[in-house]
Amino acid sequence: MTEHSERARQWVHVGSGGFALLLRVLTWREAALLAIVALVFNAFVLPRVGGRRLYRSADRARGFPIGILLYPISVLLLILVFRTRLDLAAAAWGILAFGDGMATLVGRSATSHAEHTEKTGSASSAGAPWVRPLPWNPDKSIAGTIAFVLFGALAGVAFALWTQPSVPEPPPTTEFTILATVVATIAAAGVESIPVRLDDNVSVPFAAGAVLWAARLADPIAWSASLAIVFGTLPWAMAFNAVIAYLGFRAKTVSVSGMAGGWAVGVIIFACGGPTAWTLLFLTFAAATIASRLGLQRKTRLGIAEEKGGRRGAGNAFANCGIAATASILAVSTRFPAESLLALAAALTAGGSDTVASEIGKAWGRRTFLVTSLRRVAPGTPGAVSLEGTLAGIASAALLAAIAIELGLAGRHALVPLVVAATLGAFVESLLGATVEGPGILNNDMLNFINTAVAAVAAVWLA
Repeated sequence: MTEHSERARQWVHVGSGGFALLLRVLTWREAALLAIVALVFNAFVLPRVGGRRLYRSADRARGFPIGILLYPISVLLLILVFRTRLDLAAAAWGILAFGDGMATLVGRSATSHAEHTEKTGSASSAGAPWVRPLPWNPDKSIAGTIAFVLFGALAGVAFALWTQPSVPEPPPTTEFTILATVVATIAAAGVESIPVRLDDNVSVPFAAGAVLWAARLADPIAWSASLAIVFGTLPWAMAFNAVIAYLGFRAKTVSVSGMAGGWAVGVIIFACGGPTAWTLLFLTFAAATIASRLGLQRKTRLGIAEEKGGRRGAGNAFANCGIAATASILAVSTRFPAESLLALAAALTAGGSDTVASEIGKAWGRRTFLVTSLRRVAPGTPGAVSLEGTLAGIASAALLAAIAIELGLAGRHALVPLVVAATLGAFVESLLGATVEGPGILNNDMLNFINTAVAAVAAVWLA
């Protein structure tokens, strides 16, 4: 695909966001119908009226465009999920259209300008920090990520405020709409920057929609009642977690980024979930760290030992504890503190028990099978499971769930739901690992995040 056609594709991507303005005058059924019409148009009509010029090389090879079809599908799902709050669907749509589209346009423009000026040898911005690639993804630039947040937030806020008059529910304050949309944009920009092959037309609206859905649960009365406790605990949480994070770095259990990410997660969970939630967080991390060091000689010999000597980075911290941190925030900002703490317990239990299962399986698993076909594979293969690892995972889930109950994070009736939820999350992770991790559509951190999310939702539903 030429540079010109890629720019044209992105401008179409951005321009299509303008249809979100119609959500002010349409019912959700009418909006969903139009999204379906757009999907049919993109699939059957667009290729016949010159739309093939927007195809990327991979689209031409397979004969149809994935991204152009996923765009209206994602919009349709946003409309269905937020059918009573179309302002939130509009916000997520704006983030997808303007954030993702402008990130590509600005990122490519900045990179091309830097390369041109470097070739000509003229004094320029070639060495400016904003044109440099992201440290974790050389295919994305700092300029592109900044453009994503700036344009995505502006469009998301504008679309949400424009659509609010048609919302049947009492709309939130303007300040809350701005804050929630900005946070959703930052989350979507972070997900968009992850070096995986998952299409941005899926990952961006999912991330933005998830944050906006969580924000919808916020209750001003509940937050006001918790505000004094949270902010009173915050200085102690920051200082205490700084010491713990530093000790973890000195003990070589986390990297520099892991120290920073673990500190941030620890502060949120301690300040919002309390000392008991933080204790469960610490115990799950301890269980994962100990398990990763068991059978280390065999893992090293097979080439399946944890990278960087088992030191965990920020990505691992957010992947395994991001749902728990979000649940702790919901515990103090919504009318569902019990359900939120249960979700927190389930997410931490799933994250810890999954790591134990994986590490025990790699250390002592005699026979390892793919969960999709039961075909025998080498230990460490994405999606592989073993009897030893599975039993260890269930046992550790039961132990961590029992600890969560003793800490008061869940009632005694929640023991079985917590174990079942953690096991279900691990199964979903193995299933996705066997199918989409190998091709690079998702990476291990994203699979861990999905594991904890599935466990959190399942535990609340079961209990």
